[in-house]
Amino acid sequence: MTNYVLLYTGGTMPENEEETAAVMAAWGAWYGQMGEAVVDGGNPFSMAKTVSAGGVVSESSAIAPNVTGYTVIAAESLDAAVAACAEHPHLSYGGQVTVHETFQM
Repeated sequence: MTNYVLLYTGGTMPENEEETAAVMAAWGAWYGQMGEAVVDGGNPFSMAKTVSAGGVVSESSAIAPNVTGYTVIAAESLDAAVAACAEHPHLSYGGQVTVHETFQM
């Protein structure tokens, strides 16, 4: 099994408590469906700064557009990890999930 980092971009925020509860329930169901494949449930991101080799710090990243959070899962292959995201709740509200394969160093 290999670990894969799921990076979340885009999407909309719930507008009220009812929508928030529905979104949280969908995420809980997805995590439940994934079971032990979830290595690190992750977290949403808030503010960010980018540091360059020259020491320049900017308030936003030019590399990753609006990365909003992450999760780490284990899967047999990149294709299996992508398939596990087919019904990811982040996709339901306009977001995207990018799957990155990791390797041991």
